Amino acid sequence: MIRVIAIDDEPLALRQLEMYIAKVPFLTLIASCSSAAEARPLLDKADAVFLDINMPDLNGMDFIKSLPDPPAVVFTTAYSEYAVEGFRVDAVDYLLKPLSFKEFQAACEKLRRIFDAKASPILHFKADYRTVNVDARKIVYVESLSEYIKIFLSDSEEPLVVLYSLKHLTEQLPPARFMRIHRSYIIALEHIAEASHSSVLLDNGKTLPVGEVYRPAFAEYLAGTL
Repeated sequence: MIRVIAIDDEPLALRQLEMYIAKVPFLTLIASCSSAAEARPLLDKADAVFLDINMPDLNGMDFIKSLPDPPAVVFTTAYSEYAVEGFRVDAVDYLLKPLSFKEFQAACEKLRRIFDAKASPILHFKADYRTVNVDARKIVYVESLSEYIKIFLSDSEEPLVVLYSLKHLTEQLPPARFMRIHRSYIIALEHIAEASHSSVLLDNGKTLPVGEVYRPAFAEYLAGTL
């Protein structure tokens, strides 16, 4: 999931952004803000922002330029003259109001491609005296077996068994796509078919428990996807 903030000083425009974001399954809206000042303290929780430019307290373009490590940005504005400047700050897209959902969706797909590229590392494991490369996008879940882990892949019937720690793997996998739900399990969030506070059904038919220690974080994730 890509965590986003919508920022616009016009209530109707902000409401439209909220409705559009709700229609895109890989976006999670973590805040709707009517000003850049309101959004600033929330930015460390966001992967991307949908940002108006002409706002009374702080111009959206100046806001992005003021950030030492800005999130990905999609500008939404009624003014075309900022377009060149928008792409100079590496904006993902520049949408002119009034926004159609088709245009919004296309911008979201650009956003997803960027995050997929960042969040899909190739992992390298030693197995049977050889190096095996694993595309993180193909991981469905991982099970810990003492000093070994079993990696279940979407394109293989048999898991890959390697000498590795679940803790080390957790640090390598992108947190936007994976979550540790138990001392023995990591899951790929996109493969969740059904979930409760205590268990997860994956789309391959496997049911896994959610450990008590991991339930608060998992419940927070579930709340953000509703």
